[in-house]
Amino acid sequence: MIDGLKPYPEYKDSGSRWLGAVPAGWEVRNLRTLITKRAERDRSDLPLLSVAREKGVFVRSLTDEDENHNVIPEDLTNYKVARAGNLVINKMKAWQGSMGIAPCDGIVSPAYFVFDFRIGNHAFGQALLRSKPYVAHFGQASDGVRVGQWDLSIAGMRQIPVLVPSADEQDAIVRFLDHANGRIERAIRAKRKLIALLNEQKQAIIHRAVIRGLDPTVPLKPSGIPWLGDIPSHWEVTALRRYWRVTDCKHLTVPFVDEGIPLASVVEVRSFILNLSRCKKTKTHWYRVLIDGDRKPKRGDLIYCRNASVGACALVEIDIDFAMGQDVCLLRSESQNPRFLNYLLHSPFMEHQLELILVGSTFKRINVAEIKALTVFVPPRDEQDAVCEFLDSEVKIFDSGIARTERAISFLREYRTRLIADVVTGKLDVREEASLLPAQTSLVVPENDDIVEGVEPEEAEETVTA
Repeated sequence: MIDGLKPYPEYKDSGSRWLGAVPAGWEVRNLRTLITKRAERDRSDLPLLSVAREKGVFVRSLTDEDENHNVIPEDLTNYKVARAGNLVINKMKAWQGSMGIAPCDGIVSPAYFVFDFRIGNHAFGQALLRSKPYVAHFGQASDGVRVGQWDLSIAGMRQIPVLVPSADEQDAIVRFLDHANGRIERAIRAKRKLIALLNEQKQAIIHRAVIRGLDPTVPLKPSGIPWLGDIPSHWEVTALRRYWRVTDCKHLTVPFVDEGIPLASVVEVRSFILNLSRCKKTKTHWYRVLIDGDRKPKRGDLIYCRNASVGACALVEIDIDFAMGQDVCLLRSESQNPRFLNYLLHSPFMEHQLELILVGSTFKRINVAEIKALTVFVPPRDEQDAVCEFLDSEVKIFDSGIARTERAISFLREYRTRLIADVVTGKLDVREEASLLPAQTSLVVPENDDIVEGVEPEEAEETVTA
């Protein structure tokens, strides 16, 4: 893709240490000379727009639960009007790159900045301002006590130097980046399909093992579940409460601190093994309150999510002190293999069972009584152990392949980020390459290809609409 690309034949000092040398034929102008603040309001008839780190500016869906993170007020008359081509910046998240060009006329949060943006090709301007070096500089132009509270300074923003190639060259850069991004997106989509296939095959192996066991010759009996079929004749079919004690978390919101006792909530139970690396923490006093009533988790327990990511479950394999946060409960048994139940809870059988429970639910959550009533299969303990040993070995192979593919996707994203930065700041000359490509009209915003294992919704899409 970049074979044959070379630097420009001649450079000049940009006057900015972080930009360094730039092509000799490019203008360097302060951002203030290219923008004019807009303050038009009272157009609640226009579509609602949002700004996200991954997507730029987009029309917000009022029905998509994945986008509906914040409450939309009934009165939108104070919302700012952003016309197609306007530059919209989430001033609280500019340091993350939450900015972009409005794709159509719409309204945005009063907390956003809206500007007329006078640059030849708005797609080039967006790619430039959202590039890695510029996002870092928007961070330097933001003030605040801590990162999460940074606020973009108008004075600092106005002084940011903007690179302005000729109109023809802006068009060429956009055309090249559209082409490059299209190729990268196709590669990412192919790898995502591979991951989906690997996950599908992994789920099939788990389902077979926890429903039929490992002996293909074992006598079978009807499971009593019409859509499931037969199970080994010596396995017990029962409610989860028969062998597992279910203990709900304290319905209490505690204060968070930077250093303290870890809390296991919804995010921490999305993997098979409990992961507290990014968890919130609380003070020792509140930890004691949260573990009251035999709620202190220990090795071998399962932490089960009953809200939002309903059915997610993680095995505790650590011996440190931590407490359950909100929306989870604790599963404990003195006689059963917790890994076997965890595999069963992650199986397609359990997914289908939960779907039947949640049919018609506006909010995806289940209560403790419903968890206790979940149908589970209980082989003898030695069979549970054997199934777990088999699945641990098989799943490891698939997880390794998925991890390698995820790393390849990460490398592609890093490559795209670096390529965009090098092209829009003049480190690479793409004029000749672009002349061989058809014209494109996109805004050079990568698709949000996070499906996402490993990326939380609030990180993947920073949305402020109130």
